[in-house]
Amino acid sequence: MDFYVQQHARTLVLRSPVHTRTGPFVARFNPDWANPMANYAIPDDHAEPTAEDIRALIQVFLDRDRLPRLEFLPSCAPAVEPALRTAGFEVENRAPLMACPPGDLTAPRTVPGLELFEPRTDEDLFALATVQHYAYGEPGEPDRHAVARLRRTYENGGLVLLAVLDGQPAGGGSCSSPVDGLTELAGVAVAEGLRRRGVGAAVAARLTELAFERGFRLPWLEPSGEESERVYAGIGYRTIGEKLNISLPGGAPLG
Repeated sequence: MDFYVQQHARTLVLRSPVHTRTGPFVARFNPDWANPMANYAIPDDHAEPTAEDIRALIQVFLDRDRLPRLEFLPSCAPAVEPALRTAGFEVENRAPLMACPPGDLTAPRTVPGLELFEPRTDEDLFALATVQHYAYGEPGEPDRHAVARLRRTYENGGLVLLAVLDGQPAGGGSCSSPVDGLTELAGVAVAEGLRRRGVGAAVAARLTELAFERGFRLPWLEPSGEESERVYAGIGYRTIGEKLNISLPGGAPLG
């Protein structure tokens, strides 16, 4: 299962508008958004990068004024982490990967006054982008580039969902374009002041349900912490592996 998930993530990188290959790595970049979560590299399966390969990868990020960073499943390329650590990279975290097999989805408790729908207007897409912006602690104000990103998601076969509670934008999330039937459920966010009321679970469950309805084979995700891990487990997700997030502090190599 881990190799299927890694292949799905790599394929999405290759489909991104701005990506590049260097040595045994492929990297994606977002010119409009410097957030490290939107700019990262993935190694090839079974990659054994040399010091020169890693220096070249670092330079690709520095040339674009981005933090050198990778997201990948260590089980798919065991030699990569030691090579990166030798070059000065530091582990951000090791996150569990979870998936919900067909038939395992469990309906969460009903949230009175909650409406879930797939946004299509600029106004609704911006409402979703705004909730995500503040929920994830992004600096400054949300911008309209986020609307275009969300629109590309569903235009390319993925899903976006907005939650409205008593007429107020309350949360939402998305599923990536499917690759071999796999889709990543991501960006689940709940507005501050409306948390711990079941909105996040409702969003995740509805996205998962829609994914199965559209013929996706397996939704997978990376929980943001132990609390969200419990929420996803409560609707049928189970741990299938581990993902490594690793970056180079200060953006400069050792030596």
